[in-house]
Amino acid sequence: MGASSSQHVMDLEPFPDDVLLVILSFVPSRDLLKSCRLVSKRWKQLVDSPTLWKIKCQQEWRKEVFNSALSIPNMNWQRLYLKKPFLRNLIRNPCGTEGLQHWESTDGGDGWKVEDNHFPLEVADSQTSFVTSFRWCKKTQDVDLLKEGLWEDLLDNQQPPICISDWYAGRCDCGCVYEIKVQLLSKDRKHCIDEFTASPDPIPQWNNGIYHQVSHVFHGYGPGVRFVRFFHMGKDTQFWKGWYGSRITNSSVIVRIKKYEEVCGSTAGLNKSVKSHLTRAVESVDKFSDSDSSVSDTSDSDS
Repeated sequence: MGASSSQHVMDLEPFPDDVLLVILSFVPSRDLLKSCRLVSKRWKQLVDSPTLWKIKCQQEWRKEVFNSALSIPNMNWQRLYLKKPFLRNLIRNPCGTEGLQHWESTDGGDGWKVEDNHFPLEVADSQTSFVTSFRWCKKTQDVDLLKEGLWEDLLDNQQPPICISDWYAGRCDCGCVYEIKVQLLSKDRKHCIDEFTASPDPIPQWNNGIYHQVSHVFHGYGPGVRFVRFFHMGKDTQFWKGWYGSRITNSSVIVRIKKYEEVCGSTAGLNKSVKSHLTRAVESVDKFSDSDSSVSDTSDSDS
């Protein structure tokens, strides 16, 4: 017979809202949305409140990123926490680990192929690349900024920097050509609000095979941006059958949250206010822990 375990159950209803918010901030987001919201009307209001998600962001983010977020008006904290639209690559399958999934491609010559890198690219998530053939191989991916977690007011009024990057190389024994075009598009995907293009000099035959980066930052692009269209293409210069053309990998679209100095000068007061709120809440938890609370024991606990 195994010894039974006990579980301590505490009635949380006597706790004030600011204490419950701190307690709930340590609950995984999935449980908050699927379970905690159903406990009571009060818990639903707390889970839906921006304060809870602001606390979770402060707990998990770097201080400078959180301070920058505080400076943005009308911040949707729940959306920001769940979607995490900033500082992550919004391009899907950037290195070809999923074949051509998430890309719309046009095949030239023998079409696209995914191969292991001939030379390592340390900044890449995977050491694989898309390889082009003896005629232009093209591919495109549209990034839906609203679907990725950004919102219209932020894009139209704050216009956070949109950073794009791409890496390309040639085979050591064959030259290649590479081109890129990235567009910021309106809601209908027809109107181009801003555009970046680059056509670097061809890589000659008998090259060193190392990767070259193309990058650009869109800023001050104006209102109406809803999509980023990422397009690039490549081919070899020797017209050899097979896959001897441009090797393209680690494509990225990253939306960077502006530094708080860029938005409103300083957020020291706002950050101090949030810290004060958390301090009061923790002190309240300690006070309730020292008082008489409703506690019962149950067996078969997994906590």
